[in-house]
Amino acid sequence: MFAVVQFPGSNDDRDLVYAMKSVLGADARLVWHKESALPPETRGVLLPGGFSYGDYLRAGSMAQFSPVMADVRRFADAGGFVLGICNGFQVLCESGLLPGALVPNRNLQFICDFVHLRVEQAAAPFTSRTRVGDVLRIPIKHRDGCYFASEDEFRSLEENGQIVLRYCDAKGQVTANANPNGAVGNTAGVRNRAGNVFGLMPHPEHAVEPALGGTDGIAILGSLIDALGGAR
Repeated sequence: MFAVVQFPGSNDDRDLVYAMKSVLGADARLVWHKESALPPETRGVLLPGGFSYGDYLRAGSMAQFSPVMADVRRFADAGGFVLGICNGFQVLCESGLLPGALVPNRNLQFICDFVHLRVEQAAAPFTSRTRVGDVLRIPIKHRDGCYFASEDEFRSLEENGQIVLRYCDAKGQVTANANPNGAVGNTAGVRNRAGNVFGLMPHPEHAVEPALGGTDGIAILGSLIDALGGAR
């Protein structure tokens, strides 16, 4: 079972459950943030997009103190797979489960658009359905999506293969013009050193049906399902 943590202000939680359950056939359920523990049958944890706690103080900064997050940390420390999307990525960074921080976009405006992403790391559990160099087309919608890390920290991330996705153009070229929010190194998705925690700003759950503009999001969500033995 995939636990989709629902914070006050989450607005992509049900979309994520729909994508996992109705499109991909996996068991996915909402888990309220005030629960003291994840359900015992949890096989993977998903932190959805939205505006947890209204983004007060800083995006994701208050959600890290929700009761269930203590068990999410325990789950991750034990090697469990954790995926954070948009606000979920922000929560993971604020919680210290991922390095770096998400800060306001370069133009200080909310951005809602499709972007292209180049796969930098193609491996289980999050990108095994892709190959290095593949270009995915997935939407973004955020105001605080500019990934930041210090020069030394970012160099370490690159050396350790922790940069999973970069913003690029349709041909896979990583350029300044293809960077929608000013993220350092065009970074769109980062994993922890162990590889079991992954955060990205684009929304794969909104790219699972042709009617929504494409199905490239399945490459990410499907990879996670594959890593846990398939949809069951």
